Amino acid sequence: MALHWKLVIDSKDGPALADFWAAALEYEVEDQTAFIGNLLAAGHLSEEAVAEHCGRRMFRGYAAIRHPDDPYDEVTGIGQGRRLLFQDVPEGKTGKNRLHIDVHSEPGGLDALVDRLESLGATKVREVDQGPAGHWWIMQDPEGNEFCAASR
Repeated sequence: MALHWKLVIDSKDGPALADFWAAALEYEVEDQTAFIGNLLAAGHLSEEAVAEHCGRRMFRGYAAIRHPDDPYDEVTGIGQGRRLLFQDVPEGKTGKNRLHIDVHSEPGGLDALVDRLESLGATKVREVDQGPAGHWWIMQDPEGNEFCAASR
């Protein structure tokens, strides 16, 4: 049986990075407001463990996004499919990512994709030209995590 998984990304500001990646991938930021409210009301969670971002309650230091077509738990708001979790860590990024996301445009749409990603806060690092095999851009998200933008 295949395993369920999520990609966890260390961050300085998880909610802001979740907003960037939700917009970049056209995913949805998970809304756990009702679940957190229930935990607070039942005394299972303290206010110190909770933060608010864009009018939503979230677990302090964590934010997640999910594919809009994948199932999610209606009680918790947690995605049960393709999901990215951003967790705040005290140390900054120190080196090259060993795992990264590739974002693919429609055929012939790479320039428009790169422009859209830049408008969201990404930065172009360098273009990689593979001749007849095509080209892509190495980019960085707002916290400096590398990713690639390529055409399908």
